[in-house]
Amino acid sequence: MANGVNRVVLAFSGGLDTSVILKWLQQTYDCEVVTFTADLGQGEELEPARQKALLMGVKPEHIFVDDLRDEFVRDYVFPMMRANAVYEGQYLLGTSIARPLIAKRQIEIARQVGADTVAHGATGKGNDQVRFELGYYALAPDIKVIAPWREWDLTSRTRLIEFAEAHQIPIPRDKRGEAPFSTDANLLHTSSEGKVLEDPWEEVPDYVYSRTVNPEDAPDQPEYITIDFEHGDPVAVNGEALGPAALLEKLNEYGRTHGIGRLDLVENRFVGMKSRGMYETPGGTILHLAHRGIEQLTLDRGATRLKDEMMPHYAALVYNGFWFSPEREMLQAAIDHSQKNVTGTVRLKLYKGSAWVVGRKADVKFNLYSTDIVTFEDDMGAYDQRDAEGFIKLNALRLRLLGRRDR
Repeated sequence: MANGVNRVVLAFSGGLDTSVILKWLQQTYDCEVVTFTADLGQGEELEPARQKALLMGVKPEHIFVDDLRDEFVRDYVFPMMRANAVYEGQYLLGTSIARPLIAKRQIEIARQVGADTVAHGATGKGNDQVRFELGYYALAPDIKVIAPWREWDLTSRTRLIEFAEAHQIPIPRDKRGEAPFSTDANLLHTSSEGKVLEDPWEEVPDYVYSRTVNPEDAPDQPEYITIDFEHGDPVAVNGEALGPAALLEKLNEYGRTHGIGRLDLVENRFVGMKSRGMYETPGGTILHLAHRGIEQLTLDRGATRLKDEMMPHYAALVYNGFWFSPEREMLQAAIDHSQKNVTGTVRLKLYKGSAWVVGRKADVKFNLYSTDIVTFEDDMGAYDQRDAEGFIKLNALRLRLLGRRDR
C-alpha cells in the first residue's frame, strides 16, 4: 500500500481517459483498482469496458457493470421533473442529475469490496469533479478521493496516447485522432462541448447532433401523443403503461423523430467560468412541458407560485452537485407534497422541433378547473359577479391611499 491507498473504486468507461487513469492508478499508487461502469442509457455497448478492465489486470470479481436505468429515471429524473427544474432558464440538467447516482453506487461498491478510495476522470475545469466529490463526501465523509486530472502531467491528448502506447493499452483506430468535441450521454440527454463548439458565435455543426433529426427534416405532418400522470410522475404514453426507463425511451423516440429538445447554451459553471454546450433532451423536453400542463389543472395557484419560486434554488442545487444536501431534500419534500393530486392526462402536438400542450384532463377529484364557473355563458349562479367590486376595492385601498398622499 503506497500513499495510504489500498484499494480504489474507479468510475470507468473503458475509453482512452479512464483506461489511462486505471493504469496510472496502478502505477502511481501501487494499489488494487476496482472498476465501476454504469449503464444510464447512454446507448453504448458496455461489455467492451468489462473486457478492457480484464485485459488491464482487474480481477473479474472487481469489475462492476451495473444497469441503473430504471433507478436513474425513477429516483433522480422523475423527482427533478416534479420540480420543473430548469437551470438558467433553459437547461434541463441532464448531465448534472446523473452524477449523484454514479457517486452513490461508487460508495456502495467501495463498502462492498473494502475500498478506502474512489476515483473519477473529471477534469479540474469542470462541474463534474464537484458533483462527484460532493456526493462522495456526503455519503462517506472519510473516503479518500483521487482526481488524476488535478495531479498528473498528462495534460494533452497526445500525452495520453503516448502513455497508452507505452503501456500496451489498446486504443481503437478511430479514437487516435483529435476528437472534434467531447460528449456525455445518458437516457435523459446528450451533451457536447469543446473544440468546434468553443466559439459561441459559430453555429453548432449538424454532425454534432446525435439524438435528434434536424427539425427542418422532421415529418411535415404533426403527431399527437398523450401522457398519463399519477401523483406528478408519468406512468403511460398513449394509454400504454410503461416503467420509468421504458417511458423515457418512448418519449425520446418521439423527440428524435420530430427534432425536439435541442439547446445551444452558454452557461455559468459552478467553478466560475462560462462554457458553451449543446444539449439534446428530446424526451425530457416533452415530459417537462407535459408535467406543467397537468399542473395547470390540478395544482392550486398558491402552490404553483411557491413551486416556481423554489425551482431556481432547486435547479442550482442539482447543477452544483448538492443532491444529497439537506436543503435539496427539504425542497423535495415540499415539492412531492404538492404532487399528491397531480394526476391526469396531457395531450401534446409534436412538429418540427417543437412540442405544445394542446389538451389536458383530470378526474373531478383532482381537477381545480370548473367549466361551470369560468364559462362565458350563463353560469346558473355559480359565480356572483357583484362580488368582484368589493374584491377590487379592498385590493385598491392602499393604492388609493398612496395616490391621495402623493398628490
